[in-house]
Amino acid sequence: MAIITRFAPSPTGFLHVGNLRTALIAWLYAKSNSGKFILRIDDTDTKRSKDIYIDALKDDLKWIGIDWDICFKQSSRLAEYEEAKQKLIDAGRLYACYETEEELAVKKKSLLGRNLPPIYDRAALKLTIEQKRELEAKGVQPYWRFLLNEEAISWNDNIRGNLKFEAKNLSDPVLVRTDGTLTYSLASVVDDIEYAVTDVIRGEDHISNSAIHIQLFKALSAKSPNFSHIALLTTKEKKLSKREGGFSLQELREKGILPSSVAIFFSKIGSSDGIIAKKGLEHLIEEFSFSKLSKSTVQYDYNELKAFNTKILHLLEFDEMQDILQKLGIKDMDEEFWLSIRANVSDIQDIKYWHTVCKHDIKTEIIDVELINLAKSLLPDEKFDLNTWDKWIEVIKKHTDLKGKKLFMPLRIALTGQEYGPELKNLLPMISKKLIFDRLNK
Repeated sequence: MAIITRFAPSPTGFLHVGNLRTALIAWLYAKSNSGKFILRIDDTDTKRSKDIYIDALKDDLKWIGIDWDICFKQSSRLAEYEEAKQKLIDAGRLYACYETEEELAVKKKSLLGRNLPPIYDRAALKLTIEQKRELEAKGVQPYWRFLLNEEAISWNDNIRGNLKFEAKNLSDPVLVRTDGTLTYSLASVVDDIEYAVTDVIRGEDHISNSAIHIQLFKALSAKSPNFSHIALLTTKEKKLSKREGGFSLQELREKGILPSSVAIFFSKIGSSDGIIAKKGLEHLIEEFSFSKLSKSTVQYDYNELKAFNTKILHLLEFDEMQDILQKLGIKDMDEEFWLSIRANVSDIQDIKYWHTVCKHDIKTEIIDVELINLAKSLLPDEKFDLNTWDKWIEVIKKHTDLKGKKLFMPLRIALTGQEYGPELKNLLPMISKKLIFDRLNK
């Protein structure tokens, strides 16, 4: 049977790195088995779902390099969900309940106060038809729960091995709210059945949902897919926090993190593979295996991603830099220039900085006036090339006792304004003689 996976984001906000990791793993598993990958937009929450988020998440996935074979919105399939709902009602597996939120809260508090699990008591099943009519006549709208069969529910999880639940320890889940809108479970199962999803890959926070879904699949006369529950991402604060930085893909893009850096980093984090800088995504597909994924919570540190991004940046050839240069507004950088600064850029803003150093007026400092005046007088008249710096330094050495840092640092600061950066023998040919004289004349 062909492998079919899906990624099902809710368009209520921008795509964040936790959901991206789920999408990557589902996509890699499908691709590594020559299968299909479905993008399902879970937009049944009409109040919070927005088209701007749908467009953004599609753009983010494409930016990373994730493609899909099928894409659909749940809002376009309400008739199918209604049909499944009626089938469950007719089978006696979906029953109307009439408690208010306040009444349910009181029941829950009472159970917890007696050290009992907050499991719904199925009181609604005891209501007579007349009692239901009376409640509805008073304007009380029912919500609907799925009646779980009290039996053992088990499956072999691709990451966590054999998992088992006793249905009697689970509350009958709410599938339909009082306003008629669906909760996550029913629509998700109906879609997985119709689109023949073979593998559901999601976060470990959905494990108990999967136990419920297995009974839902059975109630709708369908075979359950395979389940894989991946470890959640956390930060030092033990949760994905915007204060930590690097939370959403929008933010990562704005910070100049490259798409290949994001794809590789979040494919490998939490696995037994090392996070190694390589080009392309094909190696990710070839190397993917559930057996490599950790069951333990995975800690994400934006600074580690940033450092990895630097490694990827150092791999890029000039023809691979065009989109970045366009984004930075740089039109006059050639291959020689890129190769001269590549090893010394840590992020794309460094590219902009060193371009400015070489092409525009910047603030520099003269910390050894005597040395700079000497250097200025000995500056070669020839056209600058990769040999100019060495020739210039050799001539200066003949006229001074300075050497090492005391010789090089004043010149570097006078020419670039920084104590660090690309080798001056590579940088000097990139700077015009006029700019060099202007800086030495300060």
